[in-house]
Amino acid sequence: MTISETWLLPDGVADVLPEQAQVIEKLRREALDFLAVRGYQLVYTPFIEYIESLSSLSESNQDLDLVTFKVIDQLSGRLLGVRADMTPQVARIDAHVRPVEGVARYCYSGTVLHTKPQNFNATRAPLQLGAELYGHDSIEADVEMVDVMLGLIENIYTLQGAHLDLGHVGLFRSLVKCAGLSKNEEHELSDLYQRKALPELAEFTQNLNMGSDFYALGRYSSDLEALQANLSANILQDVEFKSALDALKTTLAQIKGRWPNLNIGIDVVELRSYHYHTGLMYAVYAPNRAAPLAQGGRYDGIGEHFGRARPATGFSCDLYALGANQFAEIETVVAPKGSEQDLLLAISNARAQGLRVVQLLGNDDLSSIPYATHQLVSQNGQWNIEKI
Repeated sequence: MTISETWLLPDGVADVLPEQAQVIEKLRREALDFLAVRGYQLVYTPFIEYIESLSSLSESNQDLDLVTFKVIDQLSGRLLGVRADMTPQVARIDAHVRPVEGVARYCYSGTVLHTKPQNFNATRAPLQLGAELYGHDSIEADVEMVDVMLGLIENIYTLQGAHLDLGHVGLFRSLVKCAGLSKNEEHELSDLYQRKALPELAEFTQNLNMGSDFYALGRYSSDLEALQANLSANILQDVEFKSALDALKTTLAQIKGRWPNLNIGIDVVELRSYHYHTGLMYAVYAPNRAAPLAQGGRYDGIGEHFGRARPATGFSCDLYALGANQFAEIETVVAPKGSEQDLLLAISNARAQGLRVVQLLGNDDLSSIPYATHQLVSQNGQWNIEKI
């Protein structure tokens, strides 16, 4: 291997240099402080776990299993996984490590690793930050999570021009159950919905049981009134379908009440990880960004894998994505070398004010610190900070 190859990084990973790292760290601190005062308790989870904990081979976790790096543990010989999502880890904490009765609120922040990018131009090592609420199966809990997500984005980034998408996986799931579709038919429909391929959807649903309802779900996915007008009486009377539809309407009304100036849309066939989610799904988008700023949903029973199934809802975001194309101007004060008490006191006082102070070493002069913006100079017995 030549020297020119030793500094190359794998596709999908990158260094974060000081000017951007400063921005991302500020976002992280502000986000965790925002969540803390709303009762979300910070947890740290290990970077590696036994693969059984991170992703079971059940259908609901196949997507996660595919993006999880796997290695052999040199101590036990068992298969380990590098975390690709921190939600299963927090579910393990809620189910087994800290089994709180009643409502539990957690937040987290840490690097996750993916075998392949999850979106166009995305990193394979996102800095994931999120919040989760366990133990309450209610519209109020879902509304709280959406409200917290929007407040966090507004606080650390911006909601100007943003768009919130709401959906409910229960509509599609209950319709599939009523129609008695096979797994292949279910997967084909999901793919057509995701691609918004209406001509193909119309052709596929022609000979499908309750096909007109499946077509209406895709054709009127963003208009609840039109959707109801074009669905059959049979599905509108189905208890599960009606419950999901009512929950979506109520959530939409409550979010509009809390965020009257926010652009809110409906997409009932946004079925990302629909085997994983069990109810409301939500995502907030910004102009000129393909991937959501943050996204989440309800995933009841996620703790069942760890022996304690509980209602759960939460969201996450990638701080690297939020901090993209933002750079901080780093101000650095250069202090002369020396160990005089007045000089050391002046340096200490400047640092106490939050200033970044670097003291010269050896025979160095100001030119040895090319990123310096200010210098500490002595004038009439007083140390003052001057712009360079």
